[in-house]
Amino acid sequence: MRKSVQDDSSRGLDRSKWLSACFAAPLALLFASTLAHAETEAEFFKGKQIRMVVGFPAGNEYDLGARLLTRHYSRHLPGNPGIIVQNMPQAASIVAANFVYTQAPRDGTVVGAITRNIVNQALFGHPNLLAEPQKFIWLGSTSFPGRICVVGQQAPATAASDIFAKELVFGSVGPGNSTNTLPTVFNHVLGAKIKLIEGYRGTADVLLAIERDEVQGVCASNGQFRAVSQAIESGKLRVLLRAEEAKMADYPNAQSIYDFAKTEEQRQFMRFVFASTEYGRPYVLPPEVPATRVAAMRKALAEAVADPELIAEAEKAQVDMAWRSPEDLERITAALYKTPPELIESVKKLVPNLN
Repeated sequence: MRKSVQDDSSRGLDRSKWLSACFAAPLALLFASTLAHAETEAEFFKGKQIRMVVGFPAGNEYDLGARLLTRHYSRHLPGNPGIIVQNMPQAASIVAANFVYTQAPRDGTVVGAITRNIVNQALFGHPNLLAEPQKFIWLGSTSFPGRICVVGQQAPATAASDIFAKELVFGSVGPGNSTNTLPTVFNHVLGAKIKLIEGYRGTADVLLAIERDEVQGVCASNGQFRAVSQAIESGKLRVLLRAEEAKMADYPNAQSIYDFAKTEEQRQFMRFVFASTEYGRPYVLPPEVPATRVAAMRKALAEAVADPELIAEAEKAQVDMAWRSPEDLERITAALYKTPPELIESVKKLVPNLN
């Protein structure tokens, strides 16, 4: 009897091993086959067409930068896919951001070129924004439209610290514009003594007013001063400071306004208002794109921006293609999301037109 039980047990073990072998062999074959035929990024992209969804109208600076980029990006992407530009300018880029986040395929075939203000808009609680910017995958960005403040040669100011020592009269277009926002924040947050004269049609008109000695200075994005670069070089206009934490290649000696912040709260306030400039013209992917594909697309974008052909074309067209890495954008985003809610409410009251 005992022998019979042992025989049955042995037969059961043999049957179990046989069944395991039967299942294991096909699974091993399938696994080996999968590895042998794993799709490379070049195989995925070959013959495909990438859509670059631009959240601004044709001819806008974002659009011009995106179209210049697409002419060179494909050559650096694995498989050299075609790239087309699709403009979604509705709601100042909100529609484009929502599309990329909620509807676009999560495989790398749709890239968003969205507003640099997207994080501020989210933290301000924009009612129509469905996208969650901190969940976007940042590919990188082009352009660094840093802002500076300049004064005429008759102004009683030669250093950034002079905006705290004496009243200076600056020209401004009005609320919602850098000519107004920067001095307003300097005054409110740091105690600067800038008096604003509003109502000018644009920065060019303020520069003419400085020349006529109607006002003494103006703050604006760097691009607004290209037409008067010779006046800056000759000393007719003096660069007092830059409004960014990051250094500016065009004015490496310009002092940062952040040097005058005495508390972390002051720095956080200015970062929330000013940091959007450091996003440049950002390019994003929706969440969940495979990591290997993200790495390939980031590498290709960095290579395209450094491509001599792109650089030459950008210089000829006077399009700023300065590179901002995805790590830079992730760092700025993480910092902005640490802004205390009560501080954001203070920004809303002071600069209601920020978004």
